[in-house]
Amino acid sequence: MASLGTSERLALIRENLAETLNFEIIENIIAEGNNPKVYWGTATTGRPHCGYFVSAVKMAQLLAAGCELKVLLADIHAFLDSLKAPIELVESRVEFYRYTITAMLRAVGVSTEKLTFVLGSSYQKSSEYIMDVYRLCSYISEHDAKRAGAEIVKQSANGPLSGLLYPILQVLDEQYLDVDIQFGGLDQRKLFIAAKEWLHKLGYKQRAHIMNPMVPGLHGGKMSSSDPDSKIDLLDPPEVVTRKIGKAVSAPKVVEENGVLAFVEHVLLPASALRGRREFRVDRDRDGLEPLVYNTIAQMHDDYRDDVLTPQLLKPAVAKALNALLAPIQEAYQASTEWQEIALKAYPPPPTKEKKVKDKGDKGTRHPEGKPKKH
Repeated sequence: MASLGTSERLALIRENLAETLNFEIIENIIAEGNNPKVYWGTATTGRPHCGYFVSAVKMAQLLAAGCELKVLLADIHAFLDSLKAPIELVESRVEFYRYTITAMLRAVGVSTEKLTFVLGSSYQKSSEYIMDVYRLCSYISEHDAKRAGAEIVKQSANGPLSGLLYPILQVLDEQYLDVDIQFGGLDQRKLFIAAKEWLHKLGYKQRAHIMNPMVPGLHGGKMSSSDPDSKIDLLDPPEVVTRKIGKAVSAPKVVEENGVLAFVEHVLLPASALRGRREFRVDRDRDGLEPLVYNTIAQMHDDYRDDVLTPQLLKPAVAKALNALLAPIQEAYQASTEWQEIALKAYPPPPTKEKKVKDKGDKGTRHPEGKPKKH
């Protein structure tokens, strides 16, 4: 994208956010002509899917706005969160995430020159960091730690102590990654509030926080790595993408909690803008009509409510646009034997179950099949 002015940079950072905290920190940095340093973290657990595009497009916008982006590959967090990722798989999954996130950002046409990956264990085992963990543990109550992690850490009546450490580590990451902003989903709001309250106890400065809304999945709920029917894999072939979009929940005339429209709003429209032309096109060849061309989600919502834009028109258009977005990612994957090998190590196929051969056993002479043969 061409060089942007101050107002344009701020507008790009703000676009599609659900909430911001301490946004004046960002405004002051940009007003001084500097580039804000921002981090987004992800626990390297489940295999990334198309739901990750919501965060990836926002990160691409941050890069386009001149921000310096650090992606935290949180391997220790992955292990702490109820042992979602076996420790022996974490190293391979870190590399898989590195390949995947880079390819997603490049697919929307932004430079990754100001993108840096940081492995959590590269600094989270240092003596200084561990000492700060101890210091925060002395200030923070069990209740406060549970409240901060309520939306992101699996809660149970008698959960492991690791669940209490998780939010403490994430708060400290802001300091040790030396950033001005932490970016995440609205589900992390309680943790971001905790960062504002906790860091000053150690004499550290406050950061700005920016939050994406929780975008509904294709079936109305959250896209989940563990539910194949609720997600589209980044490597799904075009016909599978089209089939899954076709099965998505998209009630006629209803825009609320409509995962298909939400995907256009938070992924496809802003991604097209990053590539040079904000536009979403809906073909109507079968009806012999001119295509519907949208530049804003408000236009789409109006037409959808009026039944001008129907689910039967919307879904094929979304499938076509998504397949175009996935194509460069899949080409990069096919061209990289290293990425393919990492994928097998990170997410090995489940072992095939051997069929048990039923032992007929000795049925005895009284059973018809067990009668002694006549000689």
